[in-house]
Amino acid sequence: MYQIDINNPVHIHFIGIGGISMSGLAALLNSKGFTVSGSDREESEVTKALVSEGIRVSYPQRADNITDDIDLVVYTAAISPDNEEYAECIRRGLPIMDRAALLGQLCKFFNEAIGVAGTHGKTTTTSMLAMILLAANTDPTISVGGILPAIGGNLRIGNGSSFLFEACEYTNSFLKFFPTHEIILNIDADHLDFFKDIDDIRHSFNLYAGLIPAYGQLVINGEIPDMESITKGVACNIITYGIEPADNNYDYTARDISFNDAGYATYSLYYRGEKLTDISLNVPGIHNVSNSLAAVALSRSLGIELEAIKSGILSFTGTNRRFQKKGELNGVTIIDDYAHHPTEIKATLSTAGKIAKGKVICVFQPHTFSRTLALREDFVEALSHADEVVMAAIYPAREIDTGIISSEDIKNDLLKKGVTASYFTTFDEIEKFLLKNIKAGDLLITMGAGDIVKLGENMLKR
Repeated sequence: MYQIDINNPVHIHFIGIGGISMSGLAALLNSKGFTVSGSDREESEVTKALVSEGIRVSYPQRADNITDDIDLVVYTAAISPDNEEYAECIRRGLPIMDRAALLGQLCKFFNEAIGVAGTHGKTTTTSMLAMILLAANTDPTISVGGILPAIGGNLRIGNGSSFLFEACEYTNSFLKFFPTHEIILNIDADHLDFFKDIDDIRHSFNLYAGLIPAYGQLVINGEIPDMESITKGVACNIITYGIEPADNNYDYTARDISFNDAGYATYSLYYRGEKLTDISLNVPGIHNVSNSLAAVALSRSLGIELEAIKSGILSFTGTNRRFQKKGELNGVTIIDDYAHHPTEIKATLSTAGKIAKGKVICVFQPHTFSRTLALREDFVEALSHADEVVMAAIYPAREIDTGIISSEDIKNDLLKKGVTASYFTTFDEIEKFLLKNIKAGDLLITMGAGDIVKLGENMLKR
């Protein structure tokens, strides 16, 4: 495989440069003196930002975008073999690698390469850890899978020794990385269009944990069922964290947890039975207590002082699309959340229920047909924690509708469970329904990993 030399910049072309991770890697290499170009299906705010940094971006993806001066081509997992640019690269015999392989090579240029993995919570925990590293003045390089206002986007280029990034399990991407430190937040059934089952997923996480060198650190959620099977054969130091049960023997745990009216937690931080300090959060929910414990544990393994840890966590007020308040409309609070897995949905709705003055109304857009079909019963159970559910059509992403599953099926399952639910095929229909039925004091959540965020934003423009 082609090996990048950070001291020998070349011309790298990104197919699908507008993706959240691809754009970050492109900007990082551009800052290091590489000649960077790319292409995407259409212009976006992300690609506009890249162009402003001097990166040439072409629309759409065509064979003639592959020019003679390109030394290496990087592509996103969403690119299929029949993509014009990809096919032209193969025809020319150009060196080519996927996004994960590139990120893996970049790991080698840092003393501390910190990968945050888990079925959910990666973006939030990476962002919390980013704020801690910044508070400690470590000048880190950060690549996060969302927009973090504190760094003005999804990438921060630093001159320190740390590289912090999200490590996604889909298509086993994270097995191409070279982390010195890892966090494993949770392991649930997901991406079943790629993985065979939960055991297959767990096997991949065990392989991921095994990538850490003996001098590195693994921070892992002790509440993961049969955690020892994930850490089996791992040579590095293992640090556990968790909340339940109260008589646990995790290295780090939270006790005496309380919440204010906004749902933000304060808790006592314990390390191996000894109280260290009190931690306060500026984001809601018990799940964020768990995420913060992971960030605390990893930070302390890097030698960061408690005061910087506390300051960093308190300064984290969330990332875009993670329980993000979009505004208010006639007394109705509109929240947007990226949750697209049942565990995430349940955690988000539980948090919403604690702070809502009226009903919690969830507008949910399922992400991919395969996930909706595989986790159908779990989606129904999770969504039942809302007072009312409005189903939008499934966001297909990379998939084709075979007619086996639809959002109307989820609606019907919810009705059988006694949950008030409805289904509409277009955002316009949903908006008309909501404007007619929502009342002051209600909390409206637009939820999903697709484009459902547009619904609340359009409503607020009224």
